[in-house]
Amino acid sequence: MPEKKASNSKLYVLDTNILLHEPLAFLSFKEHDVVIPMTVLEELDYIKDSKKDVARDARVSIRSMEDVLRDATPEQMAAGVSLEGLTSGEAAPTGCLAIFADQNLPIDEHVLAGKENDNRIINAALHLQKEHEKDRTVVLVTKDINMRLKAKGAGLAQVEDYRTDQLISDIKYLSRGFHRFEGDFWEKVKSVESRTEGRDTIHTIARDVLPEAYVNEFLLDETNHFAGIVESITEDSIDVLDMGYERLMGKHAWGISPKNIGQAMALHTLLDPHIDLVILTGPAGSGKTLLALAAALEMVVEKNMYDKIIVTRSTPEIAESIGFLPGTEEEKMAPWLAAITDSLEVLHKNDENVKGSMSYIMEKANIQFKSVNFMRGRSIQNSIVILDESQNLTASQLKTIITRCGEGTKLICGGNLAQIDSNYLSPVTSGLTYLVEKFKYFSGSATINLDGVVRSRLAEFAEEHL
Repeated sequence: MPEKKASNSKLYVLDTNILLHEPLAFLSFKEHDVVIPMTVLEELDYIKDSKKDVARDARVSIRSMEDVLRDATPEQMAAGVSLEGLTSGEAAPTGCLAIFADQNLPIDEHVLAGKENDNRIINAALHLQKEHEKDRTVVLVTKDINMRLKAKGAGLAQVEDYRTDQLISDIKYLSRGFHRFEGDFWEKVKSVESRTEGRDTIHTIARDVLPEAYVNEFLLDETNHFAGIVESITEDSIDVLDMGYERLMGKHAWGISPKNIGQAMALHTLLDPHIDLVILTGPAGSGKTLLALAAALEMVVEKNMYDKIIVTRSTPEIAESIGFLPGTEEEKMAPWLAAITDSLEVLHKNDENVKGSMSYIMEKANIQFKSVNFMRGRSIQNSIVILDESQNLTASQLKTIITRCGEGTKLICGGNLAQIDSNYLSPVTSGLTYLVEKFKYFSGSATINLDGVVRSRLAEFAEEHL
């Protein structure tokens, strides 16, 4: 094992799920040393050839470790190979990467019995803790909560979650896309300069009114008298476009109008051609999919601003199940995208022939159902892309989709962070959370958190009490 280099240098033992969550995680521990148990390599080997959506991450991690250890002897791999010089910057690693042959541990040294992989990894960490109890701190890093409990119960002093790449510590700190002032907005403003540009009124206020403001953030007050959106920011001032509360609530698209101020803000950003990325978060029944589809139809069919609508989503089982469904790609995707067809039915429920109207609109708007698996390598031009259930995607998967969007394309991402189906994601590590935080200061994007359930009183009660 790596020798002691500094009094504060630790030994981090990584679980498999850390390398599936972040394939290059072993480069994130700065001056500390990283140990990969052999059991972790065996798990990665099994996953890399599977049909799971993390198989690619397993392959990336294996290749990256092979690049580091390629020229090392077996003795050097066990002792640790330096990571220095692999990356640059303040967080560049200077520690070592070692492989620990935990399968060679004598049975009498096993604290946890059984051949379960988790037990073998915990036993390896306990062995290293005993071996280095006088000179180094040994830390097991895993995203598995139950494994953390087992490790502590077995006697491991230091067990942690992987938080290096987390942008926020708790989902409650996630940007909501708007700021609501207590009382009257104008009571908070000591000085203001207003100007008129065409039909718009723009107020310039001091930056200290809202120091953390960002472009396309909505400003509201409790009195429901003021509603504005941040147009631009300088070091000392903020330009706010006065939307007018009633004017904002008067927005409509494809025959539907907002039921609350959250939907009104969402509809404004969806219909704004200058905003390329709209992120809609919120509980089930808050209107994310319906608003996105209504706005898309309005802009494609009525205003001819875009050529087509591409609808896609990801489900944990899609990679395995889509091939067994009959028909074309669109027909295979139809069961997964029933939420879209349900919304189309709602938008045309008053038509004389609902099915005929839906067929006509799907052809007129050129609505295409695509699997997220087949988005890689495409270049989508002058289209609206609706990405549903995006809370189940990782940051790298979302990057793959976003980088497909070419000139004149608008991307609408919707998701509910309370309904994550992936075994490898949590609300703070979901790609949707990364998207909200990373694009917060990008002037071509807007985020709206819809916090009211409008689907039905039954859905609203269930959301609040179950």
